[in-house]
Amino acid sequence: MPHRIAWLSSVMPQAVTGLEEEAARSIEVVESPPAWMCLQCRGAKLLCGKPRCPIIVKAQALAKQGPMMSTREIDGSSPPGVFVGRLGYPKVSIGPMVPAVHGDTSVMDAPEEWLGRPIDQIVEYRYSLVRGNTRASVEDARSPGRLLSSLQDLAMASRPVDVELKLAKAPRRILTLSEDTQPFGPSAPLDRFTTGSQPADRRIEAAYYDRSLKAVDAVREMYGKGVTVTRIQKAFSLGMFGDGGRRKIVPTRWSITAVDSSLSLGLVEKVKRRPTIDEYRVYGFRVYDNQYVAILLPEKWRFEWIEAWFPNTTWNQFNSTPYMIGDYEEYFGRTTYARVGGCYYSTRLAVAEALEAEGRQAAAIVLRETYPGFIMPLGVWNIRESIRAMMKQPHEKHETFASAMGSALSKLTIPKEKWASESVLISRELTQTKITGY
Repeated sequence: MPHRIAWLSSVMPQAVTGLEEEAARSIEVVESPPAWMCLQCRGAKLLCGKPRCPIIVKAQALAKQGPMMSTREIDGSSPPGVFVGRLGYPKVSIGPMVPAVHGDTSVMDAPEEWLGRPIDQIVEYRYSLVRGNTRASVEDARSPGRLLSSLQDLAMASRPVDVELKLAKAPRRILTLSEDTQPFGPSAPLDRFTTGSQPADRRIEAAYYDRSLKAVDAVREMYGKGVTVTRIQKAFSLGMFGDGGRRKIVPTRWSITAVDSSLSLGLVEKVKRRPTIDEYRVYGFRVYDNQYVAILLPEKWRFEWIEAWFPNTTWNQFNSTPYMIGDYEEYFGRTTYARVGGCYYSTRLAVAEALEAEGRQAAAIVLRETYPGFIMPLGVWNIRESIRAMMKQPHEKHETFASAMGSALSKLTIPKEKWASESVLISRELTQTKITGY
């Protein structure tokens, strides 16, 4: 059960005192796993091995919302933002996300603009958005009622929309100590909400009203017209695309992967018709204490993504060595869900985008090392935008895979033998002799 955490107010910096001190005391904490280490540390000893306490970073962001979040009525400009939960599926929670401020709030729910911004700022964006929740059946999208229709109109808006949000009770500030949970703002049961007039994004609107257009085709058409991945994902989650009689609401987490997967598959099919690159390439990029490396091979399309979480990081709290996990696909793709999760598909999308833009084909091996300075998970968007940024960096050219691998390893910490034992494509390149070698 959630409980109040007493030590937060005593470790908060002077900047969050006064009115915000009461907000800090009112924060509820969910412990999963048990937070004995956090309670013993209290953010001062950094027993978790991180350079900063992620719990305090989140608590400060929540406390800064202070008095604005202590009321049942929130009046502000939605970015626009909507959210669909997954618990209780096929009965799920849906609702708008609204900050208690007016103006251009679009950046608060636009991950494409976040890469490189301080983690504190990104957390504040997330915690500034109050979620009003109500229950709905996923099949309601086939014949939307007034509430769902209003949310769909909100998701179609081309700019921030003024929203008056009335909640059944004051929103709860819940700080989850489990670090595999992304930061989300306060939430409360929704009583009602009203929106001001909003011009619709005509590209999304056209797909919404075409009830004979398949969902995958709608997603790809909007992407081709320049609609951002995030905007497509929001509308997709509210069941706005596809055959009218088969439309369904999709939990936000699932919609993100579905859109990344659909878009990347479409791009990969185009890439396969392009000529291969002429050399081995190595790309590198570092952000948020994550090191990314990509090796492109002058061969037909194949793809592999492997990530390594170092000790004292989110997915590796108790081991003394890096935890590695990955998955791959051959030329004709895969038929099962990648065991590494949604980041596989966001990475595949970013790589396929770069190859299609160049008009070339290649096999791609993408590696990630995550170090303790990455204090909390930020979401799949972080991977997509990081790989996008990496693929725009100048790359190194090499004549052999051995040379390319050596360059890649110079940017990484884990030795070649470990990568080869986890990677199908690296192991194959290191051990198999090709006819081109004769």
